[in-house]
Amino acid sequence: QVQLVESGGGLVQAGDSLRLSCAASGRSFSSYYMGWFRQAPGKERERVGIISWSGTSSSYADSVKGRFSISRDKFGNTMYLQMNGLKPEDTAVYYCAAGSGATMFNYWGQGTQVTVSS
Repeated sequence: QVQLVESGGGLVQAGDSLRLSCAASGRSFSSYYMGWFRQAPGKERERVGIISWSGTSSSYADSVKGRFSISRDKFGNTMYLQMNGLKPEDTAVYYCAAGSGATMFNYWGQGTQVTVSS
């Protein structure tokens, strides 16, 4: 059974940092793209950033560029989202996902809440 489980969310103040983790199991994701998405109340889901299967290539939404960084371990089944300089507008449920292509995400986690107070 394929599972993606996010952890590390919480309540922080503006300017703080958080690191989210995504643990994937049930199959090897070493050849899969992985990504972070978020959805704030009343808003559409937004792609935060993605990382290639090799971990050598990543891209980010303009809203988080320079503040957030995605990485994955050498086995490819654990992914991280380092979030620095958090802003209240970063408040959302954050989801990790995995897929066979940069725009094809087949597997999704349940999400972890990140709340940034001003």
